[in-house]
Amino acid sequence: MDSDNERKLPIIHARRERRPADLFKVEQLDLEFSNGERRTYERLLSRGLGAVIIVAMPDEDHVLLVREYACGVHRYELGLPKGRLEPGESLLEGANRELQEECGFAARELRELGQLTLAPGYMTHATHVVLARDLYPSRLPGDEPEELEVLRWPLDRLVDLVEREDCSEGRTIAALYMARDLARRS
Repeated sequence: MDSDNERKLPIIHARRERRPADLFKVEQLDLEFSNGERRTYERLLSRGLGAVIIVAMPDEDHVLLVREYACGVHRYELGLPKGRLEPGESLLEGANRELQEECGFAARELRELGQLTLAPGYMTHATHVVLARDLYPSRLPGDEPEELEVLRWPLDRLVDLVEREDCSEGRTIAALYMARDLARRS
């Protein structure tokens, strides 16, 4: 179920500050509220077509997680497969592609569960949560710099997962609870 194999962290050869021009654009808004108050806000505009996070269920009791390097916290994290949508791709097509690239499975049944935002006070980015069922082996080449470790995790052990130091991403945690609660209602 869980691997104790510790991967060696990538070596950081250089650090540079830069403007967020590749992934985001900064927009300034001059606002007037209904009570006449005026404020200036800044927000990050997402440069892309959106993103997906996939709750892949190989059976009714388990989900697939991937362990991959997370640059923002400089450690390996357990989380759900996820990625950006490609031009011309629907969110379900993108979810199925990312699932094949990161986990080596495709799904015959895909369903959007909702959207999650990261920081709606200053970011426009939203991630679509997709439930993937009826999985079958299928691999596509991905853009990850190293092979991702894929783990099966029992849905009834979500509290144990959330208590782990290497599972801290809010989108993963929220999407897992969304899927678990949907499964309980079905």
